[in-house]
Amino acid sequence: MNIQEYAPLAVALETELCKYPALAPESGGEGELEKCQFLESWLKQHGISQLERYDAPDNRVKSGIRPNLCATIPGAVDSQRLWIISHLDVVPPGNADQWENKNPWQVQYKDGVLIGRGVEDDQQGIVSSVLAALSFVQNGKKPSRTVKLLFTADEENGSTYGMDWLVNHCNLFQSDDLILIPDGGDPEGKTIEIAEKNLLWLKFTVIGKESHGSRPDEGINTHIAAADLALTLHSELSQQFSAHDSLFTPEYSTFQPTRTEENVQNINTIPGKDVFYMDCRILPRYALDTVLTEIHRIQTAIEKKYTVHIQHDIQQAIESPATSAQAPIVQLLSRAIQDVYHESAYCIGIGGGTVAAQLRKKGFEAAIWSRTDNSAHRINEYALLDNILGDAQVMACLMA
Repeated sequence: MNIQEYAPLAVALETELCKYPALAPESGGEGELEKCQFLESWLKQHGISQLERYDAPDNRVKSGIRPNLCATIPGAVDSQRLWIISHLDVVPPGNADQWENKNPWQVQYKDGVLIGRGVEDDQQGIVSSVLAALSFVQNGKKPSRTVKLLFTADEENGSTYGMDWLVNHCNLFQSDDLILIPDGGDPEGKTIEIAEKNLLWLKFTVIGKESHGSRPDEGINTHIAAADLALTLHSELSQQFSAHDSLFTPEYSTFQPTRTEENVQNINTIPGKDVFYMDCRILPRYALDTVLTEIHRIQTAIEKKYTVHIQHDIQQAIESPATSAQAPIVQLLSRAIQDVYHESAYCIGIGGGTVAAQLRKKGFEAAIWSRTDNSAHRINEYALLDNILGDAQVMACLMA
């Protein structure tokens, strides 16, 4: 069947998937189980029956598990298998009243555009990969190599119960496997992501002494110390780790103070505790241990300057090598993009994080690619039907 003939099925599957708010407990949800169970049943009904679940334990959710689902489509040969990896979880919708149809979990479809939370991130990847597989299964054809569709949990919160758990507890991948992750791209489908900046999220807690606002001399103002620490970290780390790499945008490391917690509830109290967070995206040439050494040095200097105590806690720390631009998956994908979209693809690095980081750390080369308008995480997130079908055609080329 021509992939274009699957358009009604694509809209229907997107619509059904969107009904399951697969939110992590960090976002007030119960995880991905209901969405996973629906997809598992749907795949069986449509002829993809070789399914396996890899459930990571998580006692924070009622079910006690975070599911990872793998669908296998046997190929003519079982060597150098093709993996297409998408994630089941989504981010919270934000203010529902700002969505066009006031319900982020109900897909609105009109003129080739689907609107709903998760329709692009990462249901476009899910649906495209499924359609590509169905184009073989429902026509009685075998792909040239075994195809593995993997639908993971917990991507939006660091993959502790998804890819990180899979690579450390399950022996799924082989050294020569081809791995495509349709979880990022550009509107023309020209960029193949082969590298990610190292990711470091930090929480800083500054402890001083609370006092009345009229007697700062009797207290130790942690807000001043925290502000100085944030500014100094931003300035000195940017200078210390100042290299540029044109593979990335921006092409330098970033050290950004972001979230702050409430310190006192009234204006006329000197705060004795101040908490803030930093989001650092660091070029791969710099090891996180080296960056953390500098952070400790700056932190110690601020402690002495203000006679405060400072503790930092790592919220996330991910570093990984790059995939080679000459890797087989990159070369095969480039040819498929040319065949389907008539675009000459080129390699880039990104500052965001995907499940590729966990794979690359274990020595598996992975490529991130899709044709997308990058509406993920926004109000009125949307996916274009043409992109879903076009990406499915590219994936079918890889399978063939």
